[in-house]
Amino acid sequence: MHPFPLAGAIGLAVFLVVRRKRLGRVVLALGVLAVVGLALWGTGVVEPPSLTTLIEDVGKRLGKWTYLLVGALAFLETGAFVGLVAPGETAVLIGGVVAGQGEISITLLIGIVWACAVAGDVTSYVLGRKLGRGFLVRHGPRLKITEERLRYVEDFFDRRGGVTILIGRFIGLVRAIAPFIAGASRMELRKFIPYDVLGAGLWATLFCLLGYFFWQSLDRVEAFIGRGAAAFTGLVAVGLAVWFIRKLRRDQEFRAKVQRRLDGNPMYRRVRKPLFFVADHATFALELSTLLALAAVGAYLFFVLGMLIGPEPTAPFDDEAFDVLGSFYTDPVGDVIRVLTHVGSYPVTGVIVIATATWAARHGRAREGIALVVAHVLLFAAVHIAKDAEGRPRPSDQLSDTEGLAYPSGHSAYAIAWVACAVVMARGGHHWSTRFAIVTIAIVIAAAVGATRIYLRAHYLSDVIGGFALATAIYALCGVVALVIGTVRNTEGR
Repeated sequence: MHPFPLAGAIGLAVFLVVRRKRLGRVVLALGVLAVVGLALWGTGVVEPPSLTTLIEDVGKRLGKWTYLLVGALAFLETGAFVGLVAPGETAVLIGGVVAGQGEISITLLIGIVWACAVAGDVTSYVLGRKLGRGFLVRHGPRLKITEERLRYVEDFFDRRGGVTILIGRFIGLVRAIAPFIAGASRMELRKFIPYDVLGAGLWATLFCLLGYFFWQSLDRVEAFIGRGAAAFTGLVAVGLAVWFIRKLRRDQEFRAKVQRRLDGNPMYRRVRKPLFFVADHATFALELSTLLALAAVGAYLFFVLGMLIGPEPTAPFDDEAFDVLGSFYTDPVGDVIRVLTHVGSYPVTGVIVIATATWAARHGRAREGIALVVAHVLLFAAVHIAKDAEGRPRPSDQLSDTEGLAYPSGHSAYAIAWVACAVVMARGGHHWSTRFAIVTIAIVIAAAVGATRIYLRAHYLSDVIGGFALATAIYALCGVVALVIGTVRNTEGR
């Protein structure tokens, strides 16, 4: 969304809330100023300063005072709700950058950020405990927060609040408000503290070390963090959706309540049928969400690795992978590997796909077989299109006869066909141990093919992972299409 319409929406909300709550002219004036500022920013009249550039410059000037700056921002993010307008991980990341430049100690920085983050969370929790519930009880009805809903939130935090605090630490908006809500909903402090300490520690360590190890590529790392946070948020949303669907299917009281609310709002009536359709087809919903998650993660990894491959000849850990596998190289083993690597070639995997598709058709699952064949054809095209678009040359000193460009690895991508075929066969009604064995063997084969490409220096590690990711995304998307078509047709035929 562009900032200008966002500013208008925020302005309208501020105006309505202030009018309804009658908080006074001062608050209204502040709201108007905020809207004007957002409007100027959205139209490009005023450009706000870059937080990254500002903190990096201040870090170089302050030296060891960076401890205080980063620690204060880590505290204020939740202690004063600064995280609602500024991402706290940026400040922590810059602290790691300063440590990477040798100005401060990374160990001490992690400890300070950890302690300040916990202190900010506890402050927010106490504020929620003292003010939150009373405020919600007094003003909640105006925002449609009834006593019943408040009790439901309190019960939720009592049952699953710990996991929410832990996972929410890595989601910007949730991180800023979760401690306050935990306090307002009367979550016990003895339950809040352990999860908060663990989450804050993991968060502080991760972002400090990212800045510390990748400080020379700060702008790219920060961009990946933003995309990674979005991807993680998406996965959390998928998980919540799965939980909601399962509850809708199993809890008849909850189902009736949802149906009443949907029927009571004309805008939402049209979503009732597809929502309950998904709920009544639990296996379909689980398989669909799994395939969509695989497609999302695969596409994300493929494009992120493509962005990491820049002017430098190698991406992170490419050289290390060559060193590790190269230490085991001998001519006799190399001769064997040159034969085994063809297990991931397009002709060999094509035979496997056709054989599996034929087997699936004979067992009344023709759509799955067609999806395999279509995915394998699309993958061949996607690999060559991606190679031409990226234009990455092969590694030097190759130990095999290879031609063409490097990213992504075709053999690695085609080797995922083994896994896809194994999944199709495993869905044929075998015992769970047999299914597990079939899929595991296929995964080992695909991983071995990827390792042979690095062993022979035909591809970098990033090429291999990129091939795996691209193939996973394409096979998963074709699986989604086949699953949806099959489920809809089966439903219509009843």
